[in-house]
Amino acid sequence: MNILTHKHLHRRTFLRGLGAVVALPYLDAMEPAGRVFNKFGVSNAAATGKTRLVAIESVHGAAGSNAWGAAKHLWAPEGIGRNFSFSEDSALAPLEPWRKYLTIVSNTDVRMAEAFEAPEVGGDHFRSSAVFLTQSHPKQTQGSDLYVGTSFDQIVARHISADTPIPSMQLCIENLDQAGGCYYNYACAYTDTISWASPSEPLPMIRNPRTAFDLLFGAGSNNADRAARRKENSSILDWIVGEMTTLRRDLGAADQRRVDQYLENVRELERRIQSVEAKNASGEERALPEAPAGVPDSFTEHMQLMFDIQVLAFQSDMTRVFSFKTGRDASSRVYPESGTNKGFHPASHHGGRESAILEFNLINKFHVSLLPYFLDRLKNTADGDGNLLDSTLIMYGSPMADGNLHNHRRCPLILLGGGNGMLAGDAHIKAPDGTPMADVMLSLLHKFGVPDVHSFGDSVAPFALYT
Repeated sequence: MNILTHKHLHRRTFLRGLGAVVALPYLDAMEPAGRVFNKFGVSNAAATGKTRLVAIESVHGAAGSNAWGAAKHLWAPEGIGRNFSFSEDSALAPLEPWRKYLTIVSNTDVRMAEAFEAPEVGGDHFRSSAVFLTQSHPKQTQGSDLYVGTSFDQIVARHISADTPIPSMQLCIENLDQAGGCYYNYACAYTDTISWASPSEPLPMIRNPRTAFDLLFGAGSNNADRAARRKENSSILDWIVGEMTTLRRDLGAADQRRVDQYLENVRELERRIQSVEAKNASGEERALPEAPAGVPDSFTEHMQLMFDIQVLAFQSDMTRVFSFKTGRDASSRVYPESGTNKGFHPASHHGGRESAILEFNLINKFHVSLLPYFLDRLKNTADGDGNLLDSTLIMYGSPMADGNLHNHRRCPLILLGGGNGMLAGDAHIKAPDGTPMADVMLSLLHKFGVPDVHSFGDSVAPFALYT
């Protein structure tokens, strides 16, 4: 890399060394000479800012989608528009401080996840995830003749990520290493991913933060290099120290601070991953004995690592699209921090009993309570003249509604972030009965500027989102 003093840096400037490839965040030095401001006083960097997408699946519905739970407003609030408040037990209550960035879209259906024919009855667990981002009905098969639809995230990625090193990344939390067929004659591929490059091409999801980190930062050209570095407990930043010195010499003071903070965040994330690996390799009994060494036993820690990976990927513009599968429908995982020690799947089958519905709601609320960590990280990360939260759209929802009944009517869905002006936030929009969730995704495709998309899944018409 040749960096010349007072010369314009290319946006795709990388620090390289012994297999490590570290992309830089956006710097003032990357602004073209003679930076100009438009008539509104907005810099070119802000005016042409890139929009990011994060699509997060929360499996198996919510307690607030049960008839009694809906009446108690355990998910969607009672008020409509901006005149809403959260009930004390609302699963969305942790987002109250972030309502400026919150749009709740309630009362939409995911009918493509329902059984169409008798042999499909009972297969909701093994069909739903495939429907979430495709809004299409999966072909029932245990063979290689998979067929569902191209997913929303991949359509967006093709439009906004063509110039990024990684078009999109797919992350997950639960074990998805099941090959072949699952149950009810569905291939496990349908439940192992939410991203589909084409109707017959499921994309693998990354569970191990170490794997995602190495992909993002090119940490070693092969497995041997990576193994050697880990054995020495060294950092990828040790491999690029010479390039860092050269770079800092040719940057202004503000850019130096920005680079130093960014590299410190990279190092801190790497240190946390190394700490997890060391603990899990110590011989201590693990809560998740089947998980790779880089996967924390703590759900909260795992989620936060994955959120931090996404922030750094956006900051360095390595990719602009993530899909994130946070659970598995039939998982019996326990979340002690939620306030209940009941397993997730057993808790979802509450039998309509009020006390049991509230117990499942504790898990829903705990899951939502992890989102503010991500929102805070995005908001406190500069993006040109703004921040990443303002330029990111986060879609968080489920293809199932009432997990007790396995129905798909009135499914949970919220939108977060600014999306570069796509959403005004601080709104609860209740859809008319029978509205497909696909209508919302069709509208978002239009907001992302995807051309010539007139339908998506079982959409009827674009959904009117407040702007």
